Amino acid sequence: MKDVTLKKNTKKLKRCKSDIVFDAINFLVLTLIFFIVGYPLYFVIISSISSPEAVAAGQVTWLPIGINLEGYIAVLKDEAIVRGFINSLIYTIVGVGVNLLVTIPTAYALSRDDFYGRKVITIFYMITMFISGGLMPTYLVIQKMEMINTMWALIIPGALNVFNMIVARTFFKTNIPSELLDAAKVDGCGNTRFFFHICLPLSGAIIAILVLYYGIGHWNSYFNALIYITDREKWPLQLVLRTILTQNSLMQQVPITTQEALLEKQRLEQLAELMKYSIIVVSSIPVMILYPFVQKHFVKGVTLGSVKG
Repeated sequence: MKDVTLKKNTKKLKRCKSDIVFDAINFLVLTLIFFIVGYPLYFVIISSISSPEAVAAGQVTWLPIGINLEGYIAVLKDEAIVRGFINSLIYTIVGVGVNLLVTIPTAYALSRDDFYGRKVITIFYMITMFISGGLMPTYLVIQKMEMINTMWALIIPGALNVFNMIVARTFFKTNIPSELLDAAKVDGCGNTRFFFHICLPLSGAIIAILVLYYGIGHWNSYFNALIYITDREKWPLQLVLRTILTQNSLMQQVPITTQEALLEKQRLEQLAELMKYSIIVVSSIPVMILYPFVQKHFVKGVTLGSVKG
């Protein structure tokens, strides 16, 4: 009877004005932030399917004008873009596999209290976060290892990200207690078997987070390819996109001698502008597909390395 009365009284409770004002302000602020973050992506999407003339004239703001898929058709017909997309997929998949193969065992080992010298090794890793060899020494090392113009020049140097390793180490330390290892040893389970049969099955969240972090890093990377990859057929998509943007800016500097040449130049510039938006949409598709699968782990991954009171 008391529970029923308590529920009735709870329903009759009204929210105070300060709560309503706070919720209203919070809603407005978050809506504004969503608009600031979401509108650029929305603008890119509507520009990619609008008329090149409307996009060049700056008439596209809220809705697409003159639906036109010429940009996507040009992207799919361009062998360099398709090849770059495939190369980026290969580099990302292989790179993430190597990253996980190196990061997870390292993080697990450094999370164990019985691992001798773990503090010194951790400091050694952390030094690399603040001090690097520089571009030229790194290039010479890659050259001596005969990795120039190979896929491994984009994967091996960044096989382990220290920040991601620290996040994974914190996860293992807080979610895989040493008592679990002690209990497994009582049943005759060694460190290797414990890692593969007990630790990894319990680490789905951190694995998903590392896949997201490393995957986005590989997919968006272009600078290393610009330095180490000389064969255009091995360029990733982001480097191809950069080349298209550069060519578009150089095209505007070409002198015009005839009216026909002027019209052709304007058409090519408009098509290149439309292709730019189309490529951005196409290059964002893999990340947009991947993110929903790891979204529930993302917030947890952000707070894994934080200090908790």
